[in-house]
Amino acid sequence: MVICLVVMDSGGVGAAPDAGAYGDDGANTVGHALNALPVPLPHLAGLGLGELVALPGTGDVPLTGSAVRCHPVAAGKDTLAGHWEMMGAIVAEPFRTYPQGFPPAVVRQLETAFGRPLLGNRAASGTQIIDELGDEHRATGFPIVYTSADSVLQIAAHEEVVPLDTLYTWCAAARAVMQGAHLVGRVIARPFTGAPGAFVRTPRRHDWAVPPPEGVFTAALARAGVETVAVGKIWDIFSGVGFGERVTTQSNGDALAKTLTTLADRGGRRFVFVNLVDFDSQFGHRRDAAGYARALAELDDWVPKALAACGSSGQLWITADHGCDPTRPGSDHTREDVPWLVGGAGVAPGLGRPRQTLADMAATLADVWGLPPPTVGTSRWKELTG
Repeated sequence: MVICLVVMDSGGVGAAPDAGAYGDDGANTVGHALNALPVPLPHLAGLGLGELVALPGTGDVPLTGSAVRCHPVAAGKDTLAGHWEMMGAIVAEPFRTYPQGFPPAVVRQLETAFGRPLLGNRAASGTQIIDELGDEHRATGFPIVYTSADSVLQIAAHEEVVPLDTLYTWCAAARAVMQGAHLVGRVIARPFTGAPGAFVRTPRRHDWAVPPPEGVFTAALARAGVETVAVGKIWDIFSGVGFGERVTTQSNGDALAKTLTTLADRGGRRFVFVNLVDFDSQFGHRRDAAGYARALAELDDWVPKALAACGSSGQLWITADHGCDPTRPGSDHTREDVPWLVGGAGVAPGLGRPRQTLADMAATLADVWGLPPPTVGTSRWKELTG
């Protein structure tokens, strides 16, 4: 059996029960994006998205899939916490953030590792900081180091000034520095090209993430002989743990196309885990609500192709890791419930009861392939198959 799990990176469907603790009351990423640009989403509606959030622009559609809301329980609203929770590993303490930039002791270690001074060292939008410092970087060759509301250290460098191999070496060195008391969830390479006033980030981003905790369910799948494929930044999020194949992507569209190719080889037991990063990086963080809605329409167009590619014994699951409401001030993620939409073989259409953790996905995968369940989460398999 094939299970294809697609993550709309940031596709929240409304404030989680504990959203107030994060300052995110009223957040609704998908709903507010569609308010800005009501696009028809008939195939996502068929899977049950309209049972979880209003879909302006979409008429009545017969329900063919099964949908539930999932409440996140991990501490934090970042990429690692959300994806790891899906696979049965709960982050109990949020990763450290640096809203005022990195302290002098850390900066000294970074500059020693890079062999040169750094620029920036503040929380900033990635596109804005390269606009501000890109020309100075081109003149000096000094790396642009910055962070965000997430637990990240990002290094931006112009591809014509700093070779990609050098940028990646700097990131690996920064990963070694950002340990212990200064542990961050991810170090991210942010290469860019262009000239002043027209700098553009390239798709050759790469992440150095903290390895997932022991017991993450992807490892159990691999040990059991399930073929595991990481599409997009999934490999980086899990540091490759539990995955036998890596498929790199350059955009949502590229990820969707390559997923169809991967699903065409659907013999045996196969788990394809896909991240659609543009929802978050291109539209959520950049507060582009209309762009977010158009990305939803692109995914909707792909759904029937994916269901066909999963075959007569496969299922398509669509979810999200957190929210990033494009109508909120700032550029931070938002604490939201996420959808879990399921279509394909054996699915009993309907709206299920809300789930109390994203780890129910891992528990359900255990039921699919008859494996010992993870230590957290409850299987939804009997509910899904009636």
